[in-house]
Amino acid sequence: MSKIAILNWADLSIGLSSQFETTINQEHLDLYSEISGDFNPMHTDDIYAKSKGFNQKILHGMLTSSLYSRLIGMYLPGKYCLLHGINISFISPVYAGDMLTISGEISYLNEAYKQVEIKANIRNKNNKKISKAKIKLGIME
Repeated sequence: MSKIAILNWADLSIGLSSQFETTINQEHLDLYSEISGDFNPMHTDDIYAKSKGFNQKILHGMLTSSLYSRLIGMYLPGKYCLLHGINISFISPVYAGDMLTISGEISYLNEAYKQVEIKANIRNKNNKKISKAKIKLGIME
């Protein structure tokens, strides 16, 4: 497990950023299918996914989007954050075994309410953007 960032409100500034890399594998896909109950053949059947124009079965968008939770909960800002909302756009498919880079940058701070907005994205090993997000969170010191 990664070490959790402990950034206080005073540590935050517009433009502050962080990123990490990870690989989502077949086991993650299987576990997410079990947890979510989503066994759509787009995620479970290579032949079906290929018939719809993909290289193979694709990962659930919400599985890859869970990495945004890791970004804010572990890296930026870390320990003191509480997710308020997230707006995600899915751009490209992700396949089991893809190396992903998840990055975010603080784009807005509201000192009165200790609210933060982070613009984030996930890119694959070819630097192709697979999703982008606007994340709203609060700081609970």
